[in-house]
Amino acid sequence: MEWSVDEERRILKKIDSTVLPILCFVFFFQYLDKQSLSYTAVFGLRTDLNLTSSQYSWCTSLFYFGQLVSEYLAVYLMSRLPLIRVVGISIIVWGGVCMCLAAPHNFSGFGAVRFLLGFTEAAIQPAAVTITSIWYRKEEHPRRVGIWVSMNALAQTIGAIMMYGIGKNSGLSVAPWRCMFLVCGGCTIAAGMLFLLVLPSGPDNAWFLTMRERAIIKQRMMVHREGGDQVTFSIPQLKEAMLDPKTWLVGSFGFLVTMSGPVIIFASLVISDIGYDKYETMLYSSPSGAVQFFFIWLGIAGCALMPNHRAVVIIALTIVPLVGSILLLVLDMSAGWGIIIASWLASSISCIMSIVLSLSASNVKGNTKRSVVNTVFFIGYCVGAIVGPQLWTEPPRYTKGLITSIVLWAVFMVFIAVYWAVCYFDNVSRDLKAQGDPQAHEHGVEDITDREDLLFRYMY
Repeated sequence: MEWSVDEERRILKKIDSTVLPILCFVFFFQYLDKQSLSYTAVFGLRTDLNLTSSQYSWCTSLFYFGQLVSEYLAVYLMSRLPLIRVVGISIIVWGGVCMCLAAPHNFSGFGAVRFLLGFTEAAIQPAAVTITSIWYRKEEHPRRVGIWVSMNALAQTIGAIMMYGIGKNSGLSVAPWRCMFLVCGGCTIAAGMLFLLVLPSGPDNAWFLTMRERAIIKQRMMVHREGGDQVTFSIPQLKEAMLDPKTWLVGSFGFLVTMSGPVIIFASLVISDIGYDKYETMLYSSPSGAVQFFFIWLGIAGCALMPNHRAVVIIALTIVPLVGSILLLVLDMSAGWGIIIASWLASSISCIMSIVLSLSASNVKGNTKRSVVNTVFFIGYCVGAIVGPQLWTEPPRYTKGLITSIVLWAVFMVFIAVYWAVCYFDNVSRDLKAQGDPQAHEHGVEDITDREDLLFRYMY
């Protein structure tokens, strides 16, 4: 089957205008949900619930305990049931739980709801990586993943402005922080309904494509040996994933990034603790999203200019939060704008996460194996997010947390370099094997893994 470049570009625009906006819509509210804890803490959550510094840290960790517990269920359901239905229902339930955050009056009640919130959100990010790999080629992953991860930056800015506006409303019948959770939860339920109604499970039943366009999408994905969404769980693929060193390196990335990144949750408290009132804190926190957005797209541009050197781009971007964390540690607390700008830099984590996720989307093939690898990543992500906040219990300097972040960012850069080396030498080995295997070109879009497909090449 043949098609022109213009026809392929037109089809890609259709996908971008249908699939990407839905993913962005969902991720905006997921990130807003995560950021809202930081904003509501400044607007009375800590005082109304009588939270100590340690209890506030546990409110952050309990969310990720919930995610960790449900990751095992999520990988099974995403391998056995239609992906879109699993995720859509999860979004709706998560929105309802988010609204329940407005109800508790003590730490135990709030902590329990935070746990349930994490439990219902577990499938979202692994599913987004899978959806991206179903619809887009490897070279298209950094930009598309970057677009939906950019919602983190947008949520930071809009969330701060929302909290500022809600806080200024003197006619509310409930506390501003409770109202924030009600608004976030209601919007999330709407996002889940839209997700179920609009997003197809794959090219075969894409309502916005013609029969010819669906066939073209399947053919163009064959270039990268993509088998699409399947509903079978493969034990051999599970074993292969567990024995692949790249799986555990990807898992370590999730752990190291989130273990280093609690500053994104504590940034508003850092600004508040150096003497700014709650409204000034929201205004000075909001530009952090713009800084995140800038570095996310700087990373995307780097991947476009150096498509085979994503690891180099990741290492360069890691310098930003590393420098921010060092400045937060060494600057005097009276530095004012110096502390604020350092908190913006230290919070610039999404730019790193977007490219790491694009590597996960590009470098794993096989429905079960992809689900397992994505889940290992998010298990590492959850463990880091559970442990990390427990070190941030010494306001306003948070010395232990900052020192840990600085050390782990350095370790993360070493691990990225190791991943680059493993992928490079795997490709060299596969080049040699493919030359002597006449069967290597006979694979179509069946559900085989990257290791089984000799024509598959890893991105690094």
